[in-house]
Amino acid sequence: MDAKNMNPHFLSLIMMFSTACWQHLGKVPNPMTGKTEKELSGAQMTIDMLCMLRDKTKGNLSADEEKYLSNVIGDLQLNYADEVNKDQQKPKEELKKDNSETIDKEQKQEDKTENKT
Repeated sequence: MDAKNMNPHFLSLIMMFSTACWQHLGKVPNPMTGKTEKELSGAQMTIDMLCMLRDKTKGNLSADEEKYLSNVIGDLQLNYADEVNKDQQKPKEELKKDNSETIDKEQKQEDKTENKT
């Protein structure tokens, strides 16, 4: 990719959206608060805007600009999917933990009952 073949304003726009999305994904701290915050709905909206921008500018970008935009969208989509999967795994892990704690309690109760007899 050659930066000479890319419009600096276009690159700045893509970087702005990209940075916002990384923040929404919880991968980069919010510069205002210094905290890492995850807001997947904001990330999805930002990715959707980048995809809309790609679709609306089709045929009007240099090959380097198209490649850059596609790479940014691809990276963000992969990271978004990873974060969604992490969030879906949390309830399963919590359920497993709750179940194992319940089984441990039941086992202890059974042990107490057996010891009394």
